[in-house]
Amino acid sequence: MFRLQQSILTTVALPAALGLIMFGLGLSLTWQDFAGVARRPKAVVIALVAQVLILPAICFGLVVLFGLEPLLAVGMMLLAASPGGTTANLYSHLFGGDVALNVTLTAVNSVLAAFTLPLVVNLSIAHFVDGGEALGLQADKVVQVFALVLIPVVLGMLVRRWKEGFADRADRPVRIASALVLAAVIVGAIVQERERLLDHLASVGAVAVLFSALSLTIGYWLPRLFQVERRQAIASGMEIGIHNSTLAITIALSPTLLNNSTMAIPPAVYGVLMFATTLIFGYAVRDSSKSVPASPGTG
Repeated sequence: MFRLQQSILTTVALPAALGLIMFGLGLSLTWQDFAGVARRPKAVVIALVAQVLILPAICFGLVVLFGLEPLLAVGMMLLAASPGGTTANLYSHLFGGDVALNVTLTAVNSVLAAFTLPLVVNLSIAHFVDGGEALGLQADKVVQVFALVLIPVVLGMLVRRWKEGFADRADRPVRIASALVLAAVIVGAIVQERERLLDHLASVGAVAVLFSALSLTIGYWLPRLFQVERRQAIASGMEIGIHNSTLAITIALSPTLLNNSTMAIPPAVYGVLMFATTLIFGYAVRDSSKSVPASPGTG
């Protein structure tokens, strides 16, 4: 079993990049955003059911269907359990989604993922990896995941609450800085593992593209099936369809968590390929909305 050598990249840079991203997310949230659940109950509940239950089940079916090797299968399940990425808000805005719903879903998903992600990962390891007990997220590691996901977000929200003007001024620079740091870290990780990444690109790429397309499609059409209006369905599609690959990569590579570079390959491949599927999906739902009147919102 291959384990990535501990380095400054995995022990410091990657967690720092994720922390900066999650802090930037917190700067854009307020406590009232959680109250959005009450204003849009149907849309929120449907999206959360898709995120927590339906997508992991679909991902499990895909990795079994394609016969991915055990550690790659766990990496895909880790990605499926990761909450929506912050990029969802941008795509939702570009293609006419209800960004306020995205903010609410991001806030709630970030809290839920701290509990559901370790559960999905541990169940996946138990199913796919023989003798994988040492690989799982034990109690102390679950606490680390909880801290990794929530503490930077809460700090960002506290800064906004106490220093709103500073939060407004810092929001854009933090977004730019986090994007640059993240790009540098991901490029470094890919270069370091380029040979193994290329070896698995064909098998993982097909699963990653299918999973991305299905996530976006279910995220949009499941709410529409329940008469959620189009703008909220687009927001749901983006939120459910764009997974936080950075979080998945960090958990996979971190020496104190999973410490396994093979598990990081699926989210790394997905993180590159999902931009194409998301753009195709965005243009498709935007063009269809021009010819089909939006139904009255009931969520």
